[in-house]
Amino acid sequence: MTEEGAYDAHALHGFAHDSIARGSKSFALASQLFDRETRERVWLLYAWCRAADDLTDGQDHGGAMKQGHDPVAAVAHIRAQTDRAFAGEPTGEMAFDALGFLLTEVAIPRWVLDDIISGFELDAKDWRPRSEADLLRYSYHVAGAVGVAMALVMGIAPADETTLDRASDLGIAFQLANIARDVAEDAAADRCYLPVEWMVELDIPPGQHMHPAFRGRLSVMARWLSEMAEEYEASARWGARKLPPRSRWAVLAAAGIYGDIAREVRSRGDHAWDHRAGSSLLAKLGWVARAGWSVLRRPLQRRISRDGLWTRPRHEAAA
Repeated sequence: MTEEGAYDAHALHGFAHDSIARGSKSFALASQLFDRETRERVWLLYAWCRAADDLTDGQDHGGAMKQGHDPVAAVAHIRAQTDRAFAGEPTGEMAFDALGFLLTEVAIPRWVLDDIISGFELDAKDWRPRSEADLLRYSYHVAGAVGVAMALVMGIAPADETTLDRASDLGIAFQLANIARDVAEDAAADRCYLPVEWMVELDIPPGQHMHPAFRGRLSVMARWLSEMAEEYEASARWGARKLPPRSRWAVLAAAGIYGDIAREVRSRGDHAWDHRAGSSLLAKLGWVARAGWSVLRRPLQRRISRDGLWTRPRHEAAA
């Protein structure tokens, strides 16, 4: 640490690299495609998000939950430490100092961080979506807003609302895929992110969606989720055209890798949760190659409209 109590850049980059390597093999692989400066900044942002998520859930990189954990107090701690990082003060915690260091290099408006923290607050309150709009709002706060922050790290201007909408779409696509994949795991942890209105429509009693008798209806909802994810993924792919080539390569590779999760869940039907859906290393490398070829080739494509897609909230430019 420095004399002022803050960690130095080398230590923070090392911590952030270890965090993404432990937390997400898919993101770690895709992040290698960025230029070095962008890659290290992406790692710093990931480390803060990962730590805040773990603090909320009482976990360490998604491990077992701690006994007696207070998620509301945890979110209050996240907000207080983020306040300090945003003010340029050392926090004594590497994840928050990683954010503080990132903010010396990239102008991320405070509202972006607040939107992400709002997602942790929803989880802390054991919030559950009633409608499809609720589901999309939740997906924005826990993942879409992270996509916005990532786009800023990649050089998109805060005033470029159109491109930031597309970046939000990619995060939403990722979260919808996660929800479809993790239905059984979430149920085991007494969580459910399937809209109540969907379950009413399919005549599934509250809390009974994992019962074998409703597996066929549950697979219908998984198909809805995966189809929605594909729509948001397609929108994000179009928006990636505004990114520098190396960043576009990384984003398109990540979109394909994560998109495969939703596609696999849908293809499995009633057997979607027999074992966890995911991509093999070979499949991931295939997306890296296809994304790279797409960037080199720059094929002409028809514009992908966002008509009908949920749109993130707007904030004051100076917030």
